[in-house]
Amino acid sequence: MGGVRTALYNYLYAKQNGGDFILRIEDTDSHRFVPGAEQYIIESLRWCGIIPDEGVDADGKVVEVASDKHPHAPYRQSQRKGIYRKYAEELVEKGFAYYAFDSAEALAEARAEAESKGQTFIYNYESRLQLRNSLTLPPEEVSRLLEQTTDWTVRFKMPENETVEMDDMIRGHICVNTSTLDDKVLWKRADELPTYHLANIVDDHLMEITEVIRGEEWLPSLPLHYLLYKAFGWERPRFAHLSLLLKPVGNGKLSKRDGDKLGFPVFPLRWVNPEGETSRGYREDGYFPEAFVNMLAMLGWNPGTEQEIFSMEELVKAFSMDKVQKAGAKFNPEKAKWYNREYLRMKSDEELTDLFVPVLEQNGITVTGCFKCPVSHDFAACSVSKNYVKSVVELIKERATFVADFWDIAWYLFKAPAEFNEKDTAKFWKEENIAAARKVTDFICNFDGPWTKDNIESGLEEYIRSNEWPMGKVMNCIRIALTGSGSGLGIADIVFRIGKEEFKKRMEVL
Repeated sequence: MGGVRTALYNYLYAKQNGGDFILRIEDTDSHRFVPGAEQYIIESLRWCGIIPDEGVDADGKVVEVASDKHPHAPYRQSQRKGIYRKYAEELVEKGFAYYAFDSAEALAEARAEAESKGQTFIYNYESRLQLRNSLTLPPEEVSRLLEQTTDWTVRFKMPENETVEMDDMIRGHICVNTSTLDDKVLWKRADELPTYHLANIVDDHLMEITEVIRGEEWLPSLPLHYLLYKAFGWERPRFAHLSLLLKPVGNGKLSKRDGDKLGFPVFPLRWVNPEGETSRGYREDGYFPEAFVNMLAMLGWNPGTEQEIFSMEELVKAFSMDKVQKAGAKFNPEKAKWYNREYLRMKSDEELTDLFVPVLEQNGITVTGCFKCPVSHDFAACSVSKNYVKSVVELIKERATFVADFWDIAWYLFKAPAEFNEKDTAKFWKEENIAAARKVTDFICNFDGPWTKDNIESGLEEYIRSNEWPMGKVMNCIRIALTGSGSGLGIADIVFRIGKEEFKKRMEVL
């Protein structure tokens, strides 16, 4: 969810300002590579309607070769690896970076030694002078190591005791003293790949990025990125760091564990990790993409009005960075359901019917005909017309949150119950109630007025009252025969739709 929200805010900002939204895959960390993740990102954004103007999935295909329409291809950083080394070496030549030859074992020893003294090891302006790098080794040894070894890196030479002044579109003016920062690795000879810091700066410059909107976990890296732009002499983009999405209960960042515990998804689509562990997705849980996007947009941004429902086009017009909040946004799973319920109610009965048909088919109900065909049903054959389905949707959509709820709410409008709630039958299937219900059956089967829901309802109530039978007990007795339990839709709504013949068959259980 957090990643999609970041992409959404970038998309809205770009569209509002007449810019382009670029999808770049940052896959230079081979240790964190996850098979299938790239396609998952592409599919998730497409489901949400966040379509890149340029990038890996532009035009619905992977773009690998630069063209007039896609001038900055390729868009996977792993395919751009030949670009970064010269920029790393440029920084060394200018004195802003240096070669580091420290082995993993040597760095581990340095950390252990610092810990033994109650300190924390930091590779910085102090410790680098005691370590094995191009700042401390003779030039001829540096040259030899560069040619004969492959375990060296390029590190940024963080200045000592300088103040880096930065501006964030959300957080305002920020000052950081460089003495508190370490010398980050920028490029690794072992795999000839850059780290995030160098790759992003270089690619943002080459791809002419003007704004970078990302998560607040990257805020500590902002001073380094400012200094890198300064070192290269490049105009830097504007930065904005979004607040975290917070768990609904307690404090802290929203996580998959919170979703598993409280029963809601945290992924846009169902995800199966390399270990085979499955995580629920909003799409598979029945959320509309428009509802999901609308909900995400409001997690950390406020339009300044009472309006809560926004189309993507409306979001583009209304979105502004100055209304993005600094504090973390607490996620409310019930509010997510509310959004889906609102979007469901806004959809046409025809659209909802088409969405409901696959659910019916999964439950053994055949749907025939079209919206222009007559309303019909054959309960014995488990077959109904599309217009019959539409009449059911019209009746129940105000009660539902998801399309899948339609079946749970009104399955008995498509087939007769095979089981009956024991608690309800014990309460209402009394001899006197059953006798009255049988007479009601005859009344309905001989009903000669116009066959409408209102006529059936008024006729039923008048008939029961005229015989002085207890309304609730008799009606619940009938309801159990029709639906299998003492709860559900109104009796007249059910009878009107299933018709006299099916009503009579179901009442035979009494």
